[in-house]
Amino acid sequence: MTALTSLARRSLARASLPLRTGLGRLSQYGPRPPRFAGAYASVAEALAAVPPSRLAGYDHDAAVDVSLEAMTQVHLWDYPVLFWLDRLLKPGAVVLDVGGHLATKPTAFARLLDLSDVSWIIQDLPAVVSRGKALQAAGRVPPQVSFRESLVGCPRPDVLLASGLLQYLDRPFPELLRQLPGRPGAILLNKVAMRNGPEVVTLERIGPARVPYRIRNRAGFEAELAVLGYRTADHWSIPQLSHRITTHPGLGRSESRGMALIDLSS
Repeated sequence: MTALTSLARRSLARASLPLRTGLGRLSQYGPRPPRFAGAYASVAEALAAVPPSRLAGYDHDAAVDVSLEAMTQVHLWDYPVLFWLDRLLKPGAVVLDVGGHLATKPTAFARLLDLSDVSWIIQDLPAVVSRGKALQAAGRVPPQVSFRESLVGCPRPDVLLASGLLQYLDRPFPELLRQLPGRPGAILLNKVAMRNGPEVVTLERIGPARVPYRIRNRAGFEAELAVLGYRTADHWSIPQLSHRITTHPGLGRSESRGMALIDLSS
């Protein structure tokens, strides 16, 4: 009976797919467009599809503060990162938080970890960096945090943190590592969107902006990581951050994952 029920559900899902696809694509024109819309082969193709009435990409003042309060809270998916930071950080350690937004992680984590002797560097887009410095001047960002627009001139990090970055990174992750002055002793990746099929780029609605959002091919990304010379010390799944592209339900749900990588030479 269970097998027949499962088969019936799959058959119903296949039969309803054209209707769900049509309704999903119509929803783009409603009063509240879906969070994810469109499916493209590249970031450039996704950006080209942004309507002229919308901001394209994240580097805009109007998009920077969206969901700031929520992002400065500690969520369930942050606890593996907290666990590894607690193990890895020593007095004087340098954390390079690439795509670290408005210092949301050190702001949230300082409630649970002593970060007073840690140098926490945020590297992000110009609009984000400008806003982050303004918040810091107003006392809303911890004093040990610094903001940079570029990786050039950054010290070698003890820990490279990329939490929620890889969906928005417009280049291969190994290329980002090659820009650093030295290999991080550890890399903490979190909220990485993946799927078992080919990579897909969709457009995420972030306030008035439409931002390319990469859902990576899992096997391809893991192969990229395997040649970097790091040991995967830990990995975890984040089912709460699994997403479906409303306009393309046939692509299935993405999978969100995190991992801790330790330099084999250290």
